[in-house]
Amino acid sequence: MDIDRFLTDNEGDWARLDSLVRRAERDLSRLSPAELDDLVAGYQRVGTQLSVARTTLRDPALTARLSALTARAAAVVYGSAPRSWGAAARFVTDTFPAALWHHRAFVGIATALFVVPALALGVWLAASPVALDVAVPPALQEAYVEQDFAAYYSSEPSAQFASTVTTNNIRVGILAFAAGVLLCVPTAAVLALNGANLGVAAGLFAAAGEQPLFWGLILPHGLLELTAVFVAGGAGLRLGWTLVDPGDRPRAEALVDEGAGPWSS
Repeated sequence: MDIDRFLTDNEGDWARLDSLVRRAERDLSRLSPAELDDLVAGYQRVGTQLSVARTTLRDPALTARLSALTARAAAVVYGSAPRSWGAAARFVTDTFPAALWHHRAFVGIATALFVVPALALGVWLAASPVALDVAVPPALQEAYVEQDFAAYYSSEPSAQFASTVTTNNIRVGILAFAAGVLLCVPTAAVLALNGANLGVAAGLFAAAGEQPLFWGLILPHGLLELTAVFVAGGAGLRLGWTLVDPGDRPRAEALVDEGAGPWSS
């Protein structure tokens, strides 16, 4: 097949599809029903032409051009986000904040499930020597505050320690999210248990009068990591609640819709 003839015959199709894709990337709602039909048909047609270019013409420049055009068209047709710096910027400034706001109640509940047990246990153990002795054997309390807790932060080289802590928090976040589909209960348990563990540590340090040391070790990394866990837990609770109360939709459909949610808009 003559590549020049191929270009002459199909250049109009590519220009038309490129124009529709550009308009759709700016605002898909501005396209008329007829233009949407043209967009889908053009995507399918150029996909076929890309196959011809790859297998018959074997022109790298033409293949690259058509590959980029079909990828952009597919992002519009199937609703996936285009891979661009602009899309990344919109995710940070618009899509992600909108998703958090949309599910703010569930993120708030996830935060409370962690913070309330942490505060309750921390205050209780700090104020009650009897409760403290029951929670942690007296022989271990001083060693934990004076040595073990701080030693945990210096037990590995900084880069390796950062990797270990990050991996652990990613694991907790994934578990809090994924377990939400089991009607929210495992997610609530994960958040409450991790909050309780933090509360015990805080209570030990408070009882020993070493709160500045505790917060100095926890806050530099904990604020970001715990925020990520709260967001993941909130997403898990939202998915679980969708199965409890799907509204007038089938549960499977409701789960898919909520799983996409603002992220797909």
